[in-house]
Order: sequence, then C-alpha cells, then structure tokens
Amino acid sequence: MTRERQMAMAVDTEMLAAAWSDMVRDLCGVTPQGWYVERGNVRASATYADAASLNAVSSMSLDPDLAALDELATELGERGLPWSIIVRAAAADAVADVAARHGLFNRHGVPLMACTKQDAVLDAAEGPRSAVRQVGSAASDVYSDVLTVGFEARQGFFGTLMGGRVLDAPGFSGYLAEESGVPVGTGLVIRNRGAAGVFNIAVVPAARGRGLGRALTARVMTDAFAAGDEVAYLNPSTDGWKLYESMGFRLVETWAMFTAP
Repeated sequence: MTRERQMAMAVDTEMLAAAWSDMVRDLCGVTPQGWYVERGNVRASATYADAASLNAVSSMSLDPDLAALDELATELGERGLPWSIIVRAAAADAVADVAARHGLFNRHGVPLMACTKQDAVLDAAEGPRSAVRQVGSAASDVYSDVLTVGFEARQGFFGTLMGGRVLDAPGFSGYLAEESGVPVGTGLVIRNRGAAGVFNIAVVPAARGRGLGRALTARVMTDAFAAGDEVAYLNPSTDGWKLYESMGFRLVETWAMFTAP
C-alpha cells in the first residue's frame, strides 16, 4: 500500500475536495473582483489575479458534467485571463479533450497534502513565534505587497485578490510575520467543513532561512485546530514540500490542472 493511499485512509479526501471547492466559492464571494458560477457539479471562478490556478473551471466530482464544463470553460475563457481547468485525477482523462478544445494542452499534477490534528508537529516550529500576528483588512495593502515579494511575482500580479474585506471575512484569517517590526511573511487560512485550508505561506527572499515559513504555518494550524478544525490541507509548492512533511502533512491525492502552453 502506498503512503498516499495510507494517508488517504486516515482522512476524508471527499470532504477535503469539497472543502477546497467551497473555499474557492467563498474567496470569490469576498475578493473585490470575484466572479463565480455553478452549473451542476462544475464551478467556474475568477479572482482576476494573473495566475491560471486562481481563475479556473473546476469539478471535484469523480464524474464531472462535461457539457457544463465545456460551457463554463467558454465563459471563463472569454474573460481574457490566464485560466485553467482543475479536476481530480480520476476524471482527468475524460476532461482532457474538453481542455484541448479550449487551448489548454498542458497537464500538471496538483498535489493535495493533509495533516490531522493528531499528526501535527507544531512544537518543532523554529523562529520567533511571537513575530507572527493576525491581521485584518486594514492591513490588506501591506499584506498584498509582502505576498507579492514573497512569491517573487511582478507588482500587481495578485491584483485585488486580498483586498476589500477578505481578511475580515468569516472563516478567513490572515497573518503577517515581522522582523524588527517590518512585515516579511504572509499566511492565510480559510476554514469550512471542519477543515483548514492553508494558503499564502510566503517569506520575502531577504528573510528566508530563519524559520519564519515554519512559524507562519504553525500559527495558522494552531489557531485553526483551536477553533475546532480536525484537519489542515494545502497544495504545496515543490520548495515547501519538505517543510510541510516535517510538520505532519502527507500527500493524500493528486489532482490535474490543464493550462495553456
């Protein structure tokens, strides 16, 4: 039995997939330029950030409605954004032809990692835990600036993604890590269905290597578990994989994302 299969048996992957899908809906409901449509078991969403993964037609069903997916792909594609189709691996082959018709020929794996409250390794967090603080929408401009630098993205890449009332919305909590009072890292948790989605873990290049990414992740998880969540999940970058594994996360599923070349 593979490690992925063993971990999947310990968590409810159907619930996590539903939580992720609801997270997309909730985010589009509060981000200033958010657009969201549901049709059957398919959802289309746009945040107007300059990232294909943040503007997507998605279905977490193992048997997505291909006609609805095709229709919503047309609607989203007409918005002139970088965009993608995201589905679970079991549905990827069936969706590939639809994606190709819309010019999405590249297929990428999207790992889903999860960590139960019982498996979380939070006492090993390095770095100044006290330097991580929760922030609200009054800090959204600072948060967006640090997020942009932390991801080494061009100015304006995330647009108004974290603006408006996002950081004050129910189920949303944003965090800044600081060194000598200067914000140098970000974190975000979006909670629903008893699960905590961990996002935006980013540290500016000049502050890396000092445990702040670990401290941010630990604070996000600690607060979410204290609020009653039983499992945390995330879609890790390659660079963050070892960090998340050391904190108790394990791969439970791999989804598929189709993008334009």
